[in-house]
Amino acid sequence: MTISRRKLMQTSAAMAATGSVAACKKAVVISDEGAMSNIKAVNSIDGLMDNAVDLILNSYPESASSAGLDKGDRKHLKSKLTDRSQAGQDKIHSDVKSLLSRLQAVDPNGLSESDALNLDVVKTIFETTANGFKFPYGDVAQVNYNWSYRNSPYAVAQNTGAFVEIPSFLDSSHAIENEVDADAYLMRMKAYAGQLDGETDRARAFGDQGVILPDFLMTKTLGQLKGALDRDPASWGIVAALSGKTKDMKGSYAEDAAILARDIIKPAMQRQIEVLEAQAQKATSDAGMWAKPGGLEYYNWNIQASTTTNMTADEIHQMGIDELAELHGRMEPILQSIGYTKGTVGARMTALAEDPRYQFADGDKGRQEIMEFIHATIKDIRGRMPNAFETLVPGFLEVTRINPEVEAGAPGAYGGAGSIDGTKPGHFWINLRTPALHNKFGLMDLTYHEAIPGHVWQGEYTFKQPLIRSLLAFNAYSEGWALYAQQLGDELGVYDDFPVGRLGYLQALAFRACRLVVDTGLHAKRWTREQAINWFVESNGSSYDEVQGEIDRYCAWPGQALGYKVGHTAINQLRAKAKSELGEKFDFKRFNDSVVLGGAVPMTVLGRVVDSYIERERG
Repeated sequence: MTISRRKLMQTSAAMAATGSVAACKKAVVISDEGAMSNIKAVNSIDGLMDNAVDLILNSYPESASSAGLDKGDRKHLKSKLTDRSQAGQDKIHSDVKSLLSRLQAVDPNGLSESDALNLDVVKTIFETTANGFKFPYGDVAQVNYNWSYRNSPYAVAQNTGAFVEIPSFLDSSHAIENEVDADAYLMRMKAYAGQLDGETDRARAFGDQGVILPDFLMTKTLGQLKGALDRDPASWGIVAALSGKTKDMKGSYAEDAAILARDIIKPAMQRQIEVLEAQAQKATSDAGMWAKPGGLEYYNWNIQASTTTNMTADEIHQMGIDELAELHGRMEPILQSIGYTKGTVGARMTALAEDPRYQFADGDKGRQEIMEFIHATIKDIRGRMPNAFETLVPGFLEVTRINPEVEAGAPGAYGGAGSIDGTKPGHFWINLRTPALHNKFGLMDLTYHEAIPGHVWQGEYTFKQPLIRSLLAFNAYSEGWALYAQQLGDELGVYDDFPVGRLGYLQALAFRACRLVVDTGLHAKRWTREQAINWFVESNGSSYDEVQGEIDRYCAWPGQALGYKVGHTAINQLRAKAKSELGEKFDFKRFNDSVVLGGAVPMTVLGRVVDSYIERERG
């Protein structure tokens, strides 16, 4: 683990001098030490689960750091990053197929109920991952602890790729307690350059197949990359993060990081820009997968991966239309009661958002107001958690601004739990590129979704599961829960004295219903980007700026946005079933416990989890 920084920097200087992709790739090869070549020779269920853990952590070393597992026998992972070259991805594909064949050979009838459940969950996600790798293009992220939610047909996009992901990861997840940790950070900076080159090669290969970013995403992606190159690499966040964490250590860590950024990472970014600029000449404005070779088949896989159902694009499209109408019916009397009586629901919500009473100030003052608002909301909802759960978790959380370097292509917010060992907090990442992205009647609801009792809160319950279950996530479950968390806020009375806030909550649910319509519209029904934006703005009253970023996200992550409302509806259907079958024995808190304590599962498996809860409650 201990390395010579002098040797590291000398190697980096040599790489910079050659300026070649080949030299860079040779110098940043990521060892597969401890990978599937060392797989256990047993096929016991415990052995298979351990093998799955090893595969995930060795294939995606970032996962080990994010989960707090980059120590002891896994300390070598702290200096590594995922191999994003085609060869590296092929290796992961091979390992996934190998383990899957062993999982499929196990007879679940001979297992305990808990082991059978674990087998079902792990096998399902490995089957989905293996099917995704069969496509000749795309970035399959199903078993990636850090970015499992975002499968993409593109190696690089405005919200996908090393440039977007690694600097924030190193800042939030790479703990530095000593010089060995700091040295590992420098090694990861070199590996980051290798990731950029691996993605560049894959982007070129995908482009040769006709899979090129739409022109509007290409413009945004190139703008982000070029914006970084316009600044002194010594001022980049990836350098500042190490500088801040090592300010009390001996050595020249900040200077070494700046050299790596200038001589290794910047040239790799430049090579990526050159490939994307060449592809930009061929880019079209076609937004959806229908325009790509094999695109509809790829989209169907993404639907299955995101929703863990067998629903079709047509079924999901109609579901969105129907649920939007139902939600607007609930919003109508509230709008009437506050004096908004004319126009469509969407038009009236647009007018409401323009009311100065619900806006934050411009500039840094507004950004500070938003942070204070979020912290006050979190403090209040924490106090309500005993009314919703019998089993409580810490809700260890930090609220952090999304890196301004990538805010233009980032969503309005995102969140997730911290490390399994409890040493690193979860994060509620908030986009503050302009305070106008948020308003005072919608930000409470967003906080419940991303933080408590949403992603951060729910994620901590997975830590009570076996390790492999803590490392796996299902989009429909996690996002469906986050919408259910918004519903819990309403049910716990947060809007009883704030009816406009309840409108914000209902609008947020309608927002997710709109996603069902526009995602399927874009990728299966040949909607244009502008058509999708206009329909969304007019139907839901969301701001054009917010919706534009959302539509671009759906274009880069086909199907991902479907999991939210599909999962939320499934949870509520299961709750209705439990109420119907249990009658007076139904307990709100124990139902909520059953959903989170069962861990992240496919929607089909969640039904069995709730059935088991019903049987227990019956006695």
